[in-house]
Amino acid sequence: MTRTRTEGAAGATDTAGVRVHTVRHDDPRVRGLLDGLLEEYTERYGAEGAAAELSRYPISEFAAPHGRVVLAEIGGEVVAGGALRPYRPRGAERPDTAEFKRIWTSARHRRRGLGRTVMAALEDTARDLGYRGVILFTGPNQPEAVALYERIGYRWTDPAAIDDLPYPRAIPFERSL
Repeated sequence: MTRTRTEGAAGATDTAGVRVHTVRHDDPRVRGLLDGLLEEYTERYGAEGAAAELSRYPISEFAAPHGRVVLAEIGGEVVAGGALRPYRPRGAERPDTAEFKRIWTSARHRRRGLGRTVMAALEDTARDLGYRGVILFTGPNQPEAVALYERIGYRWTDPAAIDDLPYPRAIPFERSL
């Protein structure tokens, strides 16, 4: 896989028709990720749950210089993506730890390795930004996400050990970079 850089920290990779971009939070293509997430979260958690999650972390949380968004496109359509930001438990930033959020793959494009591709791009971006570890949280209605994170080497973390769970029943995972 070849990775090129354009516009500062933005990068792109093209593999088997999938183009992966690392972009800033205000790139217009991010709208495709947010629209996909809204649809997915609404299906899994209802309209109120989806709205609560998307408003809990507005896209500005993933702004440069410490955050980025990864998008995977096929034929110009955003089909998968994710974002990273500094991890801030109870408002105190842990500067060496990134938090991955907004990880999503379109239902029409699942089972093709896009989740793994997005996670690898997020990890590469986090390393490039100087992070040494990652934490992420997924919800109880996302067993595919739990399976992916376990499969690629993330370790489950006891929720009782987390000072500030983002929502009840959050399932935390961590990994060193």
